[in-house]
Amino acid sequence: MTTAKDFIKKHSLPLYFILTFIISWGAIFILAGRDGIPATTDQIMVLGMAMLLGPSVASILLTGLTSGWAGFRELISRLLRWRVNIRWYAVALLTAPLSTIVVLLTLSLFSREFLPGIITSDNKITLLLAGIVGGLMVGFFEELGWTGFATPKMRQRYSIMLTGLIIGLLWGAWHFLLFWENDSFSGVFPLALLIARLFIWLPAYRILMVWVHDRTESLLVTMLMHVSLVATLAIFDPPLAGGGLLALILARSAVLWVIVAVITSAQAVTVAQRRIA
Repeated sequence: MTTAKDFIKKHSLPLYFILTFIISWGAIFILAGRDGIPATTDQIMVLGMAMLLGPSVASILLTGLTSGWAGFRELISRLLRWRVNIRWYAVALLTAPLSTIVVLLTLSLFSREFLPGIITSDNKITLLLAGIVGGLMVGFFEELGWTGFATPKMRQRYSIMLTGLIIGLLWGAWHFLLFWENDSFSGVFPLALLIARLFIWLPAYRILMVWVHDRTESLLVTMLMHVSLVATLAIFDPPLAGGGLLALILARSAVLWVIVAVITSAQAVTVAQRRIA
């Protein structure tokens, strides 16, 4: 006879994604109330923090139900695994800022609106601190789930590419409520902007995160990679809207997918050489 615990263990991965969405989106709807999703920056930040409950709570709950204390010990061991090659810290911390700076400086040759936000900001210290603190919070709570629970489960069945692509698409969909606006589906351009924000560049970055975790087995390093991304977006991205924002997202997407392609090709060559040897 199949027990509830057996069912949870067998279906722990889909249950994780379902719980993550229910908890995160439920928290947003509770806070938003009948007035709908707020639009001010401060309100969106509050909702964003509420959303972080989804990945972290779902991970802790399902780890306890499926693996008990052994699962928590394994999770903590990956969280505390800091002795990895320095190059992986470089990859984790520099991928987002370097790719973003390249994109912004290239686009700024055509328009000054693409100058990095930290250059044009009147309060650089506040911007830096907000980006770092926000990055630390988001990186820890999100990756406690996406990488702490979902990634290892998926890697048992799928390749790095497919694991990153699936989680990346779900990761993008999970952000939907924060980027949805009343006119998101009213025309081609708003819909294109929404899709670009959620589903074009996030999967590419998630593939790189899965690759880093696969090579290091360190939840800590992967968290730092997410911290770097959030801090980069806050510190370097200029306040854009409309066509400028879409251009930035598409350019960032192109650079990240090129990096994914280069790494994938290099790994394929390495595997081929080993087989020949």
